[in-house]
Amino acid sequence: MTRSTGNARLRAARIAAGYPSQQSLADALTAHGVPVGLRQVRRWESDAPPLPQPDIRQALVELLGQDLAALGFAVPAGGGPGRGSAPSQLAPANRGPLSTPNALQPATAATDFQAVTRAHRRLYWTVAPATLHPAVSAHATLGSQLLEATAGRTRQALATALAESWLLTGRVEFFDLREPDRAGDTLVRALQAAGEADDALLGSAVLAHMAFIPGWAGQHLAAAERMTAARTYARRGSANPEFLAWLDAVEAECETRCGNTRTALNLITHAEDVLAGGGQGENPEWMDWFSPVRLAAFKGNTQLAAGHLPQARETLLRVLEDLPEDADKQRTVILGDLAAVEAAAGLPAEAAAYAVRALHLLETHWYATGLERVRDVRRALTPWQHEQCVRDLDDRLYGWGAVLSALAS
Repeated sequence: MTRSTGNARLRAARIAAGYPSQQSLADALTAHGVPVGLRQVRRWESDAPPLPQPDIRQALVELLGQDLAALGFAVPAGGGPGRGSAPSQLAPANRGPLSTPNALQPATAATDFQAVTRAHRRLYWTVAPATLHPAVSAHATLGSQLLEATAGRTRQALATALAESWLLTGRVEFFDLREPDRAGDTLVRALQAAGEADDALLGSAVLAHMAFIPGWAGQHLAAAERMTAARTYARRGSANPEFLAWLDAVEAECETRCGNTRTALNLITHAEDVLAGGGQGENPEWMDWFSPVRLAAFKGNTQLAAGHLPQARETLLRVLEDLPEDADKQRTVILGDLAAVEAAAGLPAEAAAYAVRALHLLETHWYATGLERVRDVRRALTPWQHEQCVRDLDDRLYGWGAVLSALAS
């Protein structure tokens, strides 16, 4: 028997929308003009949530950004106020009279779905995001539709793989395609699926990725709230030292983007101490995006932002040497950061050379975050824009190749 998780969809949507407690959602609804008490929110997050009153339905949709079905409520035929126009992403969409519900799926459905999810995880490092994204998104949509046709352990296993699939989709949208709004919606679905699976560690990973979105936009409070939630879930999931070090790294990057480089460097030092101290427990299979060398990459970027140029140069050169062969996406970012170091040091030729190397990699290993670093470097090189090295960079940056097609991204 699997433990009941209640209405995980509503709980996940509440947390993602910035309401960390049931009371905070009740307060927000009351401020919205529909008085609601804590007891009522608890009932909505129970195993059998009652359908809210019509005036409350619309307020829930407006505050949480999803329709009632996506929030875990059984919506009667004909919809009713507050149903919303978007179909549920965790429940089968109604496609008209030719559609039929899926039959109850056997245990092999979860196994088969997991196999494709693992394949997508490996393909992420080598396949172009514009090619991979439609496949991963379609796979996650399939899993959402199959979820309602499973039960017990099969449902839990499928929900775990579904959460990973939505998480990968959101990562591609945020880091590779630079579509933060779209990624935010996708990561809510990932958090809901992690709730269905009752997988606290996967939920923590999703919440930490959600923190990147406001963090990169300089919205410190929203990023901090999501990191607090991520750390809470990590404790519930008995996270190992490497996972906790990754949370430090994520928070450090958010602090860096918000201008708090001293706090960020302290977080990275703590992460290094955590890794050096060792400890028990292996990373979950799906966590393949972090290692000590990637922590050093975070550190180099923060040192750059703090103006510690010699230290940043030393750190980033070591990272460039230690990155694994299949880390070309990360390599574009490191080359961009090294270019930024040299630009800040007043060495335009060296900066342009690193930027050109990054652009060369981007032509075969597209990564929007890498191009963003190169663009920042080019802006920093404006005082030297008439020098030949910068003109050569412009010829590459504004050429007819694959990079030009992404300039509007």
